[in-house]
Amino acid sequence: MTSIKTVQEMKDAICDKLKLRFGCGVEDADESQMLYASALALREIMADMEISSKRELRDKKARQVHYLSMEFLIGRSLMKNAYNLGLGDMLTQAIEELGFKSGDVFEAEPDAALGNGGLGRLAACYLDSMSTLEIPATGYSICYELGIFKQKIVNGEQVELPDIWKDIGAAWLVTKPQETETVYFGGTLRRFVDNGQLHIVNEGATEVLAVPCDMEIAGYNTDHVNVLRLWDAKSPAMMDMALFAKGEYLRAVEQHAMVETIAKVLYPDDTHEEGKLLRLKQQYFFVSATMQSIVRKHIEQCGTVMNFHEKNVIQINDTHPTLVIPELMRIFMDDVGLSWNEAWEITRQSVAYTNHTVLSEALERWPQSLIQTLLPRIWEIIDEIARRWQRHVDEYYHDTAKTAEMAIVWDGQVRMANLCVATCTAVNGVSALHSEILRKDLFKYACAMMPEKFRNVTNGIDHRRWLSEINPGLDSLIKELTGGDAYLMRPLELKKLEAYADDTAVLERLAKIKHDNKENLARHVKRASNIVLNPDAIFDVQAKRLHEYKRQLLNVLHIISLYQRIQDDPGIRMQPHTFLFGAKAAPGYFVAKRIIHLINSLADQVNNDPICKDKLQVAFLENYRVSLAEVLMPASEVSQQISLAGKEASGTGNMKFMMNGALTVGTLDGANVEMHEVLGDENMFLFGMHADEVVRVRQQGYMPQIHYAQNYNLRRVIDQLKRGFRDGVSYDDLAQRLLMNDEYMLLQDFDAYCQAERRVAETYANPGKWNRMSLLNIARSGIFAADRSVAEYADNIWHVPHR
Repeated sequence: MTSIKTVQEMKDAICDKLKLRFGCGVEDADESQMLYASALALREIMADMEISSKRELRDKKARQVHYLSMEFLIGRSLMKNAYNLGLGDMLTQAIEELGFKSGDVFEAEPDAALGNGGLGRLAACYLDSMSTLEIPATGYSICYELGIFKQKIVNGEQVELPDIWKDIGAAWLVTKPQETETVYFGGTLRRFVDNGQLHIVNEGATEVLAVPCDMEIAGYNTDHVNVLRLWDAKSPAMMDMALFAKGEYLRAVEQHAMVETIAKVLYPDDTHEEGKLLRLKQQYFFVSATMQSIVRKHIEQCGTVMNFHEKNVIQINDTHPTLVIPELMRIFMDDVGLSWNEAWEITRQSVAYTNHTVLSEALERWPQSLIQTLLPRIWEIIDEIARRWQRHVDEYYHDTAKTAEMAIVWDGQVRMANLCVATCTAVNGVSALHSEILRKDLFKYACAMMPEKFRNVTNGIDHRRWLSEINPGLDSLIKELTGGDAYLMRPLELKKLEAYADDTAVLERLAKIKHDNKENLARHVKRASNIVLNPDAIFDVQAKRLHEYKRQLLNVLHIISLYQRIQDDPGIRMQPHTFLFGAKAAPGYFVAKRIIHLINSLADQVNNDPICKDKLQVAFLENYRVSLAEVLMPASEVSQQISLAGKEASGTGNMKFMMNGALTVGTLDGANVEMHEVLGDENMFLFGMHADEVVRVRQQGYMPQIHYAQNYNLRRVIDQLKRGFRDGVSYDDLAQRLLMNDEYMLLQDFDAYCQAERRVAETYANPGKWNRMSLLNIARSGIFAADRSVAEYADNIWHVPHR
């Protein structure tokens, strides 16, 4: 349990850290220094718990989970850690009594820029649940200096700025230089035999030091603490002293600068060769350092690697960490001295793979030549795995076409997803529909060969953070109605709320909580962007990564249609409707950035048209991130989950919105399918084709031009794109893209989507019905808690105990 028991002890701890870190007293400190000192006070508590957790792990010699992900979208940590430690109220009171506004101190914390979207946020939720469920686990990633990017909207367009987070965020990081690992790139391989053992040495390679920076992850209502290990990249030599002495100052530090770019940014633009090279360096750097560290610690504990798979399970979060497979083989063979078959069996039983997408662009394929040059020994191992796998497939199917589809190395490319499927002990999708698509489509031939490998674990969210912590009004109501805080550890307790579905007083209280949250969001947006939102309007929200398959553009087409209806009949009576967008587009994704520009052009048009006042409003919320989502989701009333059926693996934003009482407008895609199973047609707004219908329409020859020709309202909307808006910007390029290559079938689903939005407006006009639907969404959301997901991984894939 925590060593701080009183507010006074918390104040003393903060003051001690102020003196130690900044050499000042509380009277001279600012909000950032108070934040840093508060973090250090909590970190000291968590450090004691971490030591105890490690000691217990050593004593029990339990199996450990190693969760590898290129991103962990942690967000802010001060309030989260205080909440999990049971010190939230005490910390808030201590800060206030020391003369500061606690809200200002918490707001001073930057979001840890270690992730991009749902993949990274899922990883962060799972770390919280693993600690809460007392599963010995470590997360691994890169200690990005600048992370993804800070989004700025300039003249309606996205501009990417550095996201500097580590100045204050470093308060949570414990650097451990004594555990530094060395990673090698390039070089040439030399072989020799010594005492009958083949040795392979990489000569002339570039060395990069991987320095661990650990972030403690406290669980809720437990003394168990796990760690997120973030690797920072350093050069062995700060500079070339000989070059420096000659006055060649830039060349003297060039190698140092090049090495440190590895940990500079998340997902560098890979539309050019330099970007591809940097991404591959990042992936190998992170998995090589991780595997070396895990194997070294295992040998220190057990003295042998022959039981490695019994004591360790390595979970690959998407294809980015796939090089863990050949790297583990390399360590076992080259460093430990195992035979190929011994190394293969241990590796095969140690590694599991979660697939997060069916999009071909995200199923990574690396140029063979790039891996051969950058990672010569890794290439040899991949090539041998590929050769053996291909022979196995040939012997099973005797079909060249199937062999080509399943090959790991083919046509000059290395296919990372196929390497995972060939090797890993388990392959899982992240929703029932997605897992079925993996079995029957994406990996259908592998599934026929090895059906026992393929599993499903539907994603989940940290309900303590995404309900209790960010929505205190709703949290209080739930605790009152369900008889306490049991739902925080047993989220299915939320089902008790169903008993109040027809209780008018409860529904009115629920509506009041939502309205208060809307007013809070309106204040936040006014401060941040000087946009004035109407809290009495429907808050209709689409907040997620900007990608064409997520169909933000379909949302925009409907808003244009609604705007045109108002122009046709300025006196039309309608419920005020505010459409809110939050999204970042990848820097090299031109079409996604054009859609952001379009949203802002449309907002400028609508919000400056007097006939739209108190009827229609559009707002793009700049720099969408975890801390903004924490204000947005409690205030949201409509959740847009409108991807083309069969494209979204799961979605986790849909779960967060549902848990906070927003009603879903969505297709039967990803986890929407399972949401529909618990909600039924009557508690969400479904529209559009099902996944099998999408396939059938494509096979019949989808022609978007027919919809344009036959649908008057749609034609008017597309023509508006061609003309542009009051800012003088035409979007003819997007119009032509829809007409000539509507890959995600927006025009096919347009009418059905508009009808769903009309049902939203009609239902909202009946507050009793709307609030009842909202309550039932909350009551049935417990199944989507991360604790359930992690317990399923623990039971069915990792085979580790949990509380």
